[in-house]
Amino acid sequence: MSDQNTNPEIARNTFMRGNTRLGQEHFIAETDETGLGAVDAVSDESAPASQWREAWRYLRRRPLFWVAAFLILCALMLALFPSLFTSTDPRSCYLANSLGDPEPGHPFGFDRQGCDIYARTIYGARASVAVGVLTTIAVAFLGTVIGALAGYFGGILDALLSRLTDIFFAVPLVLAAIVVMQMFKEHRTIITVVVVLALFGWTNIARITRGAVMSVKNEEFVTAARAVGASKMKILVSHILPNAAAPIIVYATVALGTFIVTEATLSFLGIGLPPTIVSWGGDISTAQSSLRIKPMVLFYPAIALALTVLSFIMMGDVVRDALDPKGRKR
Repeated sequence: MSDQNTNPEIARNTFMRGNTRLGQEHFIAETDETGLGAVDAVSDESAPASQWREAWRYLRRRPLFWVAAFLILCALMLALFPSLFTSTDPRSCYLANSLGDPEPGHPFGFDRQGCDIYARTIYGARASVAVGVLTTIAVAFLGTVIGALAGYFGGILDALLSRLTDIFFAVPLVLAAIVVMQMFKEHRTIITVVVVLALFGWTNIARITRGAVMSVKNEEFVTAARAVGASKMKILVSHILPNAAAPIIVYATVALGTFIVTEATLSFLGIGLPPTIVSWGGDISTAQSSLRIKPMVLFYPAIALALTVLSFIMMGDVVRDALDPKGRKR
């Protein structure tokens, strides 16, 4: 027997050449040359990354996130611990200092009433940020409950809650707040403003929650939870809402800045917080009379308000991109 017949590799090549035409030869690479084992080797020991972990990986690589987080942290520090930034009482006003220039200990100068503008800008964050945060919490809770019940149970309950949402949605927020705040001329506090804004500001979150719940309630994990005997409320609270929370969080972040602006608008019109409570909107309203003489009186509270609102809007944008990979690719 010849070497050609005894060598399996030569025999295979001879067989391949004998069954193909010229120019149509098949070349088969060796198994160890392809590296299929290395390509197909996938580690199954590590747990898959959750949506929130993937979002955090995206956020920490975005400079916009860190800028927004820094500005929000500054606003919260001003609201919670204003005495760390100034020892001057914002209500201590002396007419002798009216429209005075900056001096040591008073870097922003004085307003028409002789009040320290720097101290009032620092302490003004407390009322404005408090209204924004408390209103957002109240709106998120109320809107989430109404939207979740409507989207999950459907039927008559969905029809009733949806029509109720449409009625409140048809009323402009600022106009409704102006009308209702007129009823509390003698009792205007931070809580009063929060209640009024929350009463008419929950409709958008309710609509967003309803749509998110309706898209999640037919997923396989909900069917599995239903099959093992979980109650409807447990499925809604433990399975559906956590998976529908992303759009709610995004809107709530942006809405927080909107509510701060709304409070400032009401205080600017003189129907929000009373003059005894230091707020950016009230200081902007007071500075109108000094705008031509000394515009910097209005500039400082206005820039503080603008930066705070801008920080929440930027945070909402970057969080939306982190929680919506499809939208990020577009």
